[in-house]
Amino acid sequence: MSKDQRMANAFDPGTVAALPAREQALIQRRQQVLGQAYRLFYEQPLHVVRGEGVWLYDPDGNAYLDVYNNVASVGHSHPRVVDAIARQAATLNTHTRYLNDSILDYAERLLATLPAAVSQAMFTCTGSEANDLALRLATNYSGGQGVIVSSHAYHGVTSSVAACSPAFGHNVPLGVHVRTVPAPDAYRHPDEDVGARFTRHVEQAIADLQRHGIRPAALLVDTLFTSDGVFAEPAGFLAGAVEAIRAAGGLFIADEVQAGFARSGSQFWGFQRHGVTPDIVTMGKPMGNGHPLAGLAARPEIIDAFGRQVRYFNTFGGNPVSCAAGMAVLDIIRDEGLQQNAHDTGAYLKAGFERLAARHELIGDVRGAGFFLGVELVSDRQRKTAATAETGRIVNALRQRRILLSATGSAGNILKVRPQLPFSRANADLLLGTLDEVLAGL
Repeated sequence: MSKDQRMANAFDPGTVAALPAREQALIQRRQQVLGQAYRLFYEQPLHVVRGEGVWLYDPDGNAYLDVYNNVASVGHSHPRVVDAIARQAATLNTHTRYLNDSILDYAERLLATLPAAVSQAMFTCTGSEANDLALRLATNYSGGQGVIVSSHAYHGVTSSVAACSPAFGHNVPLGVHVRTVPAPDAYRHPDEDVGARFTRHVEQAIADLQRHGIRPAALLVDTLFTSDGVFAEPAGFLAGAVEAIRAAGGLFIADEVQAGFARSGSQFWGFQRHGVTPDIVTMGKPMGNGHPLAGLAARPEIIDAFGRQVRYFNTFGGNPVSCAAGMAVLDIIRDEGLQQNAHDTGAYLKAGFERLAARHELIGDVRGAGFFLGVELVSDRQRKTAATAETGRIVNALRQRRILLSATGSAGNILKVRPQLPFSRANADLLLGTLDEVLAGL
């Protein structure tokens, strides 16, 4: 399998014979009925049968601390979400071509978390669909086709957004209308103003599109740059780039599929850290705590321009059961103080990683916000050489010690840390202590 077909922390199917018989049988069944396109994590893939809170459990009852799965953001199998889904499923589940209060109640609650200018919502089932729809809105409203993304971005799996997702590698070509810009990496460019550098690259991408007769339609960014390696600081660095794309007639699409729903701690949405108001906000993953709920919010004139030309319908998007799950998630974040916990415990966890960096030369940088952190591992601090192999060893050593996280970035050398929002200081101490032991043993 070529490098471009692999992902960070991927299981190598060629090693299946070394696994226990139970897991070998499961993998064989997967290959028979699912084919070769799916991937598994870890050198020894994890077999999970149950989740509760911040823990996942294998068939033998062993508990694994989950520091990776941001989809079940308010905790695996949260009883209030389970109850909301069950009650609504027992009452009614249908589509949006009938009048029903549930989609309106949820849309009003969701939009209340956003700037007043972003005042209408459209619902889908996945973040990929949401980004796909956002691009349709942007091209229709702007009259352009050009899209600018970061150099290792991931925005989804439909044809249109896969063409805007360089993280897939060379086997998934970028569209001829797509331009990439370097991530806002303050670690490798410490002497440059992050915002000015990012704006300059966006302006250059706009000029290149125009030089080739392509009118810009959108700047599409994950507001924490999670696939690029987690770049959150300094707050405000996106503002110049947003001004640049609008000056060129394009829109700013904030991809909040990863960054949204209180994950950054200081704000409910990642874009809010930059003092900007997007034209379109896309969302997904944590929206239904594992239930397939996603969507977007946009300025009403953008949606109206689209709606005058084409109808929108998504069979399952915005159904009453999905809306019940989404409403429960919003209630739990509010009632359990989870945004504050992401802020406070996230800062505690980040400080703990920084203490580890003072003891272990392998840690070159610690960055991020709230409960989305990146810990960059380098084999040489002066040259900042990516420690890709060591990162893989650490991720798998933690898995053997029943702590789950993964890696990100173009070189796969950045620990991706994104626990559920109820993650506690005790959970953080367990992670930090175990990582300290693993690093000391390398």
